[in-house]
Amino acid sequence: MLKKTFLLAALISLAACKTSSTGHTNINAQSLHNIEVNGKLYAAVFQQNAAEYQALAAQAFNIATLRINEILQQNHDKPLAIVTDVDETFLDNSPYAVEMARQGKVFSEDTWNEWTSKGEAKPLLGSIEFFNYAAKNGIEVYYITNRNENDKKGTIANLKRYNFPYADEKHVIVRSTESSKETRRQKLSETHEIILLLGDNLSDFSTAFDKKTQAERLENVKANQDLFGKKFIVLPNTGYGDWESALFQYNNKLSNEEKDKIYNNSVKGF
Repeated sequence: MLKKTFLLAALISLAACKTSSTGHTNINAQSLHNIEVNGKLYAAVFQQNAAEYQALAAQAFNIATLRINEILQQNHDKPLAIVTDVDETFLDNSPYAVEMARQGKVFSEDTWNEWTSKGEAKPLLGSIEFFNYAAKNGIEVYYITNRNENDKKGTIANLKRYNFPYADEKHVIVRSTESSKETRRQKLSETHEIILLLGDNLSDFSTAFDKKTQAERLENVKANQDLFGKKFIVLPNTGYGDWESALFQYNNKLSNEEKDKIYNNSVKGF
């Protein structure tokens, strides 16, 4: 109980701070007790400050590099391809989460497009080296992302800014009508052998995780356990994802109060 009280007090204290000397506006008073807003800010604090976060990224890309070296020793009938997600898989969007939290908000298409159009998201440690290593070894990189067409120009500019390979219209495949990436993966598999998939969200890997309950997601992780670190490379994301949507049973009409209740009921103390 003491730990829970301390954490709540810390979050409220962080949220209640007034405008800083740098001119940054902090969270408004109306969102002081909103677990979702405060939680996303806290996740961004970790993402921007914890060396452990970059270490996890480096670990993931090191493992992916080892897998490439093993795969290149094998025979293949099709050209090789890597499929990767973008956001929180190798580009850090925590500045967007911070700005939204300071306004007491979470996400909107307009503000997200404003952020992506800047093309300023920074790459995670090891990502540039990994994708260029794949390209130098004849492996095409396809960026299958749920950013939409409005985000595409900024996304390509962001990739080019940091010299990611295959930063072009063909290889950046955005969402059109459906959020599931399976159709896009299947279309690519007609011409290429997909040797690795990288993502921060389980639906980046298989339809086994699309719109599934929490229990189903966990069971399907167990059923595919051998693929993680072999074909599926997972990057950490505590800020958002299908894990959160599954918690809400994919109901996007919940009030802040209803979400807070679900968050509180989903965890156990001692």
